[in-house]
Amino acid sequence: MFAECVGRPPADCVIDILSDQLPNGPDFVKDILPRSVAKRTFFTNGSGIDWRVPEGTTVTFAGEGEWKITLDVFRDLGLAFGAAMLMIYIILVAQMGSFLVPIVVMLAIPLTALGVMPGFYLLNAMMSQSVGGYSDPVYFTATAMIGMIALSGIVTRDSIILVDFMQQSVARGRPLLDAILESRVVRLRPILLTAGAALLSAIPITLDPIFSGLGWSLIFGLIASTLFTLFVIPVTYWLLYTGSGRNGDS
Repeated sequence: MFAECVGRPPADCVIDILSDQLPNGPDFVKDILPRSVAKRTFFTNGSGIDWRVPEGTTVTFAGEGEWKITLDVFRDLGLAFGAAMLMIYIILVAQMGSFLVPIVVMLAIPLTALGVMPGFYLLNAMMSQSVGGYSDPVYFTATAMIGMIALSGIVTRDSIILVDFMQQSVARGRPLLDAILESRVVRLRPILLTAGAALLSAIPITLDPIFSGLGWSLIFGLIASTLFTLFVIPVTYWLLYTGSGRNGDS
């Protein structure tokens, strides 16, 4: 073995081998002790073993390995995420009769990233475990990406609840500012109940070794999006329609 592979992702091992590889020399391995896994970082990778291949020999990593499969999966999930957002936009345009208001509603979707990415970092920083002496982190896997796609539909409901109340209030003659402030008070309980129900239902998923990423993605995304939606959506709606005399109908 040219690199320790236990408890490490395949791509990490490939980087080790590539960083240690030397182009020339008759010896395959010199008498050098390998650097421990704990001392390796993205800036000081490599096993520390000065291994060589015979002169004139090249090493090429190719084939249907796990790393390639991972890239293909995230590529396909990214396309699915884009298709989901397009379909949500089309449905909202048909429902609201406006091309601009659906964009305001869908601002809740990117807000989930403010919870998912820092959430995974804090999860591994505060609750990291080790198995057999090796770290066992919770990676942002394909299942976590599926959770983010599912979030795009869940968090959009919170925005719809707010925007729909604002539009109805203004239609009844309420000033825009009063309608926006009132929406955050009247619709707070439905938003919290909706997010809380989805969050609690995701907790059992975190216990599964394969789908735990999906559960944590739902939890972190719901927490961040719910909190930010209560501020970002009303402020954005106010900036778009204050002084315009419109009520989100175009």
